[in-house]
Amino acid sequence: MFNRTSLQAAAALVSISLVSGCGVFSDSDSAGEQRIVIGTTSSPTTLDPAAAWDNSWELFRNVFQTLVSFPTGSTTPQSDAADCKFTDTSSRVFECKLQDGLTFSNGHKLDAEAVRHSIERIRTIDHKGGPNGMLGSLGKIETVGDRTIIFRLSKSDATFPFILATPAMSLVDPAEYPADKLRTDGKLVGSGPYVLDSYEERKTAELTKNPTYKGFAERKNGGVTIRYFDQSDAMVAALKKDEIDATYRGLSAEDVVALQDDKPENKGLQLVESTGADIRYLVFNTQDPSVAKLAVRKAIAQLVDRDELVNKVYQGTAEPLYSMVPKGIAAHTTKFFDRFGAPNAAEAKKILRAADITKPVELTFWYTTDRYGSSTAAEFAELKRQLEESGLFKVELHGKPWKEFQAGYQKGEYPVFGRGWFPDFPDPDNFVAPFVGKENVLGTPYLSPRITNELLPKSRRESDRGTVTDEFVEAQEILVQDVRLLPLWQGKLYIAAGEDIGGGERALDPQTVMQLWELHRRASW
Repeated sequence: MFNRTSLQAAAALVSISLVSGCGVFSDSDSAGEQRIVIGTTSSPTTLDPAAAWDNSWELFRNVFQTLVSFPTGSTTPQSDAADCKFTDTSSRVFECKLQDGLTFSNGHKLDAEAVRHSIERIRTIDHKGGPNGMLGSLGKIETVGDRTIIFRLSKSDATFPFILATPAMSLVDPAEYPADKLRTDGKLVGSGPYVLDSYEERKTAELTKNPTYKGFAERKNGGVTIRYFDQSDAMVAALKKDEIDATYRGLSAEDVVALQDDKPENKGLQLVESTGADIRYLVFNTQDPSVAKLAVRKAIAQLVDRDELVNKVYQGTAEPLYSMVPKGIAAHTTKFFDRFGAPNAAEAKKILRAADITKPVELTFWYTTDRYGSSTAAEFAELKRQLEESGLFKVELHGKPWKEFQAGYQKGEYPVFGRGWFPDFPDPDNFVAPFVGKENVLGTPYLSPRITNELLPKSRRESDRGTVTDEFVEAQEILVQDVRLLPLWQGKLYIAAGEDIGGGERALDPQTVMQLWELHRRASW
């Protein structure tokens, strides 16, 4: 999950009002001290950052600090707990100096040793599914006095500041978090904007302002209650009953469309829309004979109608994607459209016939039934329809729960399967590097020496990320030539809220993690 400065579209949000009129503060001070109740379907899987490379980050961002972060409106890492910079010309020595007088919410000192402990325990614990994989370029950590930390990297990596800005690198108190095992008492201590007063798994989290907080966040409310829902419709129902003030994460396409209608039941509600950086794509396992031939993969790329897919299945709550690097991220292109153009069955047939493929190709597509939303099955049914309508393919569909699905693709059992990617940070590196190489996140080796041995290392030497566009444009061209991955669509993000709630348009950071401190109650409408 990575982001940055040229990625303005990811940070640009548009408010769609479902009510007439506008609100103003009548008493901003009292409004700023009122609690906000938020609903979400995205509950944490853990309360320990050393175990989390998932939606647990949304809670972490609000109760922990990181050395650098993404203040509202920024898409490059900025100072948070520390002022940081590369001190060499090859992006291998990254030095941070902590702000003076930092403490954890329990009063314990946040010093250089606490920072070293926080990062080192991630590597020591090496939790399966945890964030240790993000620290592949880290060599060693040195401390100088109480306030200076020096990260010495084993290789050039200009994306390292983006990694430090993720909630995975949250700073924890050594007295509360063991160096060699996870904390499991259901409690949390950080130095961020809020303190976690209480937590009930999959039900509620109660946050109050951290009185010792020193950071960039300007808290515009008196505290936040988070309610966790299993289903989107239950969350929307709670919003309409004024049981919650706003939602984030989990609105279904059907709920978004329903909320956009000017109906009596939507009176008093507003919807905030943002361009998302999460993407969906197909993966081709070329070790399987059915998709080993490049012509088969090219023919599929020639047939898939993304416009039809997002309109029919997602009803406009997503948009077509023609590159693994989505809109809003620097170096985004439309390479797949440039190469294949509009869907064309005749062209697909030519591609197959040129490779002496004259009979319908039999394929098996796999997808997860419980990770990316209830529309996933309909999405794959539509892909099947499009391919079979051409007469060139016969497609069999299979769905499995995430744990079983993940185990299967990691073993290389699926010829074609669907995946989603939620970026760690807003940099094109994070939409290319994880998917290539012998060991990648897909479980299917994808050897591309030009990308892994030349383009990525060259780009990572440049701390000015605005200068690496050429490398990633070329990398995307290679991805199109190989058709090992087929981008389908990128999502949009929505916050539904009562008309008296302000700040929704500023509440999502470049990692699309909710910044709860931006939400506030507007006193009069």
